Amino acid sequence: MRGRTKPTIVLLEIPSMGSMSVRPPGREIAGGTRSSSGGQPGLRRYHGSGNDIYFQGFPPMRDRVVSLCLLMTTLVCHGVMESRYCQAAVPTLGFHVQFTEQVRSEPYSGRVYLFFSANRQTEPRNGPNWMKPEPFVSLDVTHWKPGEQLTISLDNPGVLTFPRDLMARQLLGMSVQAVARFNPWEREVGTGPGNGYSRLVSASKPGTYSLTIDRLVQETPFPASPSTKEFRVSSNLLSEFFGHDVEIQAAVTVPESYGRDPDRRYPVIFEIPGFGGTHRLGVRMHQPRAKNTLGVEFIRVMLDPSCPLGHHVFADSANNGPWGTALVEEFLPAFEAAYRTIAEPRGRFLTGHSSGGWSSLWIQITHPDTFGGVWSTAPDPVDFRDFQRIDLYQSPQNMYVHGDQRRPLARMNGRTALWYDDFTHMETVLGYGGQLHSFEAVFSKRNADGTPALLYDRETGAVDTSVAESWKKYDIRLLLEENWKTFGPKLAGKLHVFMGTEDTFLLEGATQLLKESLERLGSDAQVEMIPGRTHFDLFADGLDRRIEQQMARKFRESTNANLQNSPEINTLNQR
Repeated sequence: MRGRTKPTIVLLEIPSMGSMSVRPPGREIAGGTRSSSGGQPGLRRYHGSGNDIYFQGFPPMRDRVVSLCLLMTTLVCHGVMESRYCQAAVPTLGFHVQFTEQVRSEPYSGRVYLFFSANRQTEPRNGPNWMKPEPFVSLDVTHWKPGEQLTISLDNPGVLTFPRDLMARQLLGMSVQAVARFNPWEREVGTGPGNGYSRLVSASKPGTYSLTIDRLVQETPFPASPSTKEFRVSSNLLSEFFGHDVEIQAAVTVPESYGRDPDRRYPVIFEIPGFGGTHRLGVRMHQPRAKNTLGVEFIRVMLDPSCPLGHHVFADSANNGPWGTALVEEFLPAFEAAYRTIAEPRGRFLTGHSSGGWSSLWIQITHPDTFGGVWSTAPDPVDFRDFQRIDLYQSPQNMYVHGDQRRPLARMNGRTALWYDDFTHMETVLGYGGQLHSFEAVFSKRNADGTPALLYDRETGAVDTSVAESWKKYDIRLLLEENWKTFGPKLAGKLHVFMGTEDTFLLEGATQLLKESLERLGSDAQVEMIPGRTHFDLFADGLDRRIEQQMARKFRESTNANLQNSPEINTLNQR
């Protein structure tokens, strides 16, 4: 008996009657759009043999005409009628993937990826770019053995694709690279040390291509310089939480005078980078000069906020562990024993941008007696009544739509650059460690299976109100309001927040709510909304110099008030 051929899209032109098409379930007709009812605009649908039959432009007709058309279409797609259209409508594209014993000798259980790119000058594994993501697919495997062939195509059960409606013909002519996420501790997929990857292959035409994962991403040495060194502290608290050795990492940059004046102690600026950043961003090839007019020199510390589930923001959480406590109780004493710092609140300042802005603000508020001030820039949502324009406390809420309007996640030049549903789907195909999932890793309760509770349904976007309720203890505005009698006196003169009114990721609304709340509380906090500035040009008018000037003034004032005869004041007064 002749085997059944794969259902494909077939267009039959019928004079004076319109056109007819067939598609397998779940596939869109090329160029069509899904209507609110799930069908195609302007199309009438009939069913036949596992396929949906669509007629376009038909006037009312007799049932016998419809039946004849259905019969013709079914015959064509089931191979009873020979048709060159059935053979050529959808290109066949598949990939045989394997890994060698040289990169991993044990079977692998985890996620495997195919990254595609139209740019032949770069490796696709370096993606995806948030603003201009290229296609990729992923598949979870169990006990995949070295040398065992794994076949991946868009039609495979379990294969996740980005974009969701990815079709084989879109990949033709692109280069492709296979990646296996061998190292579960690394947040990065294609560039995470210990993960495996293949050579580039060009998918120039339909067919099946072989990809062999035969190389590993290597750990690059820390790029130390004469002024910047890596500093690591083994954390007993974090090691116990994760069940293996965990270190807190930092890049430490000393000022120009540090080596010349062995008796002098220095104030410190602790900086936390945004999502995706590590302590390596703090490396400086040359010793930095002071940006303030008061002559105050700082030791600069860039902290590493990365963890497997994303950015841990130095908050104690059920999913990431006690990063905040470990920073204050383990890292800080070890660092101050190794460097000549002023080991008092007046000599410890915090700053950070984006997720690092939220982190620095959180550390200052939760450890008000340890640090002397925070300068937070463009922080992630500090009030969950405006979580990128979504009020998480109002039920029902949906992350994907507001009424009949699709929710944006980012904007550029006044236009939407990212949509919440698209970005969520991209992260779903990538797996753990993405920006949105990173929020859940910090703020959410822990499920019985050890995963963070999801704030919203990944298919529908519906917010789980019980999870949103558990987030309240990380709502900075709410935390301050509920504990202001305790926090208020301790945070006097210490809170500084800067936000652009046109923030790229729609973060300005939450900061405005925090500003209004602090004003009602009678706080002296500086919450400055900078007109027209975005997430990426917030520092265009010299904000970094202004922040350092404020830090230097704060240090001089607190030092003059408390330690008139200190060695560092004598040194500064001699200049």
